[in-house]
Amino acid sequence: MDSPWPMLSHDSVHSGRSQYSTKNVSGAELWQVHGDSSGEVWSSAVIDKNGTIYFGTLGSDSGLYALYPNGTRIWRYHAHDLIWCTPALAEDGTIYFGTWGSYFTAVKPNGQEKWLYPAGMCYSPAIAKDGTIYFGTDSRFVYALNPNGTLKWRYLTGYIVLGCPALGSDGTIYIGSGDYNLYALNPNGTLRWLFHTGGYIKGSASIAPDGTIYVPSFDGYLYAVNPNGTLRWKASTGGSVAGAGVALAADGTIYIGTDQLRAFYPNGTLKWCTNVQGYVSATVPAVSGDGTIFVTGGSNLVAVNPDGTVKWRSTISNEQCHSSPCIGPNDRVYVGSIYRDYGYLHAFGPGEPKKIEILQPQLGHLYIFDNDHGRTLFNRTVIIGAVTIKVNVYSPDEIINVSFYIDDFHASVTSPPYEWRMDQRYGKKPLMKGSITVVGYYKGGPSWTESMPVVYFHLL
Repeated sequence: MDSPWPMLSHDSVHSGRSQYSTKNVSGAELWQVHGDSSGEVWSSAVIDKNGTIYFGTLGSDSGLYALYPNGTRIWRYHAHDLIWCTPALAEDGTIYFGTWGSYFTAVKPNGQEKWLYPAGMCYSPAIAKDGTIYFGTDSRFVYALNPNGTLKWRYLTGYIVLGCPALGSDGTIYIGSGDYNLYALNPNGTLRWLFHTGGYIKGSASIAPDGTIYVPSFDGYLYAVNPNGTLRWKASTGGSVAGAGVALAADGTIYIGTDQLRAFYPNGTLKWCTNVQGYVSATVPAVSGDGTIFVTGGSNLVAVNPDGTVKWRSTISNEQCHSSPCIGPNDRVYVGSIYRDYGYLHAFGPGEPKKIEILQPQLGHLYIFDNDHGRTLFNRTVIIGAVTIKVNVYSPDEIINVSFYIDDFHASVTSPPYEWRMDQRYGKKPLMKGSITVVGYYKGGPSWTESMPVVYFHLL
């Protein structure tokens, strides 16, 4: 699909490069949307030509979600198994994706199931110009399916095929396998050549405009391979696993994340190396039209300038993030995470964020009958007697209500000030260890959740 971000790493050559500028993205999180059940968002989001955003969840009740650009949900498709790979969008709007252990799935633009193909555990697909869908599987096969869901061919490799196929301008399919080999397959499913690396190839290959194929390997090297299957060069990625794939800047610079973010010149020499304070190897960088590089480093989304300096960093998760960033129009960057036991899609851009924050009690303070007595010894929030929970709301004209939760108790406030007084026992015992959770519900569907673990004591 000719759209802002139709598949993993933006396109079928996996350039990871968007035509849209992000010069006004300041690191402000505009909204976050979570799935209907607990779980993680490992997949990258994709965006169709109408601006609709799609992402999948990996949890007890996995689903594919369609959102408007403001975060409002359009529909949810209940998947047959866990979704942890990135979907791909066809020209007619069909959304294709693999699941953890059952079916490769095609869903119509309205959220209705189109067809299922029993391929077992399958991974991120790529779509050729003629509509053929290519993807790898845990059963060692590379599949080619017709747009109607019938098998075109399949090719058996020596081990698991985790990466997304990269498609050359002549129709060649490039994909790595756990058998250490990069495969070049003809459009009819026959082998053109094999290139052997020194380790497991988990990630996806990328193709430069001159036809050079870049592939990361678990042996700690990035390989540049000529279109005829011979080695052009290889470069060390720092002795760590070179994971998901690379991004290619307009000037030919190659970006790859391992323990740090590294930039290489097209000849394989190191340009710079930047510590983004988190492991990047599970995800693929994304490059905007103005040259900014976005990576998920540890639990953060990090924006890096083309010279390797960090532009900004924003925390998006309470765990290691496994989702690759996706760039959309109107200065938007999207990334998935697990945050407070739910899988979220986060939107970053300019303007006023739709978020809330707990002002009182402060984290790690002692409160006795609504009075703040300063920090506790072990940085734990302790509340004795009644206390007023105070919340600051961003975009107040867009808020519908703020809900307060503690255990099974729920209270809702629909107008300012957004406060709620805890003035009774909420469990069977006077002493309770739990969490205060506050949720702000905004017009159009986005919500924002903040939680704080507390020790709460009340006799009555």
